[in-house]
Amino acid sequence: MYIESLNIVNYKNIRQAELNFSPKINCFIGNNGMGKTNLLDAVYFLSFCKSHSNFIDSQNIFHEAEFAVLQAKYRIGEAVEEIYCGMKRNQKKQFKRNKKEYERLSDHIGLLPLVLISPEDSVLISEGSDERRKFVDGVISQYDKKYLHDLLLYNNALKQRNALLKLETSADESLFEILEEQMADYGSYIFEQRTRFIDQLIPVFQQFYHFISSNENEKIDMSYQSHHQQDDIKVQLRATRERDKMLGFSTRGIHKDELEMMLNGYPIKRVGSQGQNKTFLIALKLAQFKFLKQTHHQPPILLLDDIFDKLDADRVRKIVELVSQETFGQIFITDTNREHLDQILLQLNQEAEIFKVENGIIF
Repeated sequence: MYIESLNIVNYKNIRQAELNFSPKINCFIGNNGMGKTNLLDAVYFLSFCKSHSNFIDSQNIFHEAEFAVLQAKYRIGEAVEEIYCGMKRNQKKQFKRNKKEYERLSDHIGLLPLVLISPEDSVLISEGSDERRKFVDGVISQYDKKYLHDLLLYNNALKQRNALLKLETSADESLFEILEEQMADYGSYIFEQRTRFIDQLIPVFQQFYHFISSNENEKIDMSYQSHHQQDDIKVQLRATRERDKMLGFSTRGIHKDELEMMLNGYPIKRVGSQGQNKTFLIALKLAQFKFLKQTHHQPPILLLDDIFDKLDADRVRKIVELVSQETFGQIFITDTNREHLDQILLQLNQEAEIFKVENGIIF
């Protein structure tokens, strides 16, 4: 699968662009703030129906414009898929596949598998459990429609239970029982799929890390923790109901799951160097890539946004060696240094298109 062409109108600082891409390597050169990341974000938007960096659609429209349009042509095997997204201020966005509008945006998720590696991945280490759950949910939702469906229903039941907990007058206990039953049912499937995914991801992730770092002595690992690993979750929800009323929110359930990231037995957030943290995150995303490739039976699109900065030459060489393998498909790379990029392309030794980005203009 790859993108043949992309048309952009009024997306962030890109007023207009009509681009044709290589099915292999596409590079975007420019100084910081010129629009390279915005272009990758447009590609991301077409896969996930949202921006990676700003979930408020209207704020992704060029500040002097009333609308934005993203339109791309994808080649998936022998088929051609045309994807369209239109956004207007104060209106619901439109998403179309081959000129037919989706009834639900969730129906689109998974059609165009994609992995983005960017400096913003650092939040997976620095910000805690919410970001790590989003990462896991984002991967599984790309290949498991039931997971996405159950996750949406779980979050709706959780929202309703939290609303009951905040009532000044006591709510009917039977309402709690209904919502807790729903949270338990939907949560059980989510827990099972998270467990299966993480168990399969860890050995691949470890393999990538040790290859990039060239250090087998560094022990890196992840540990998944969930209330579903303890007593029956319905019993836990019932037992904590009165305490939750005082707090005003639900303290048990899969929304509290944690994925700990460890280096040599300690949280990497506390002990990891800049290079170790970045290697950890790149290895994690490459493991995500391999997992999605296996589930979709085709390589996802890979976006590499300024990932080579602050990495030593040996680690850069190892990453380039990995992504130059035939198992990878279409790749988009951004960099600020043309000389640096030329060295990377020389190692890749593959067909490449090079674009220059300046003040939102791509040429």
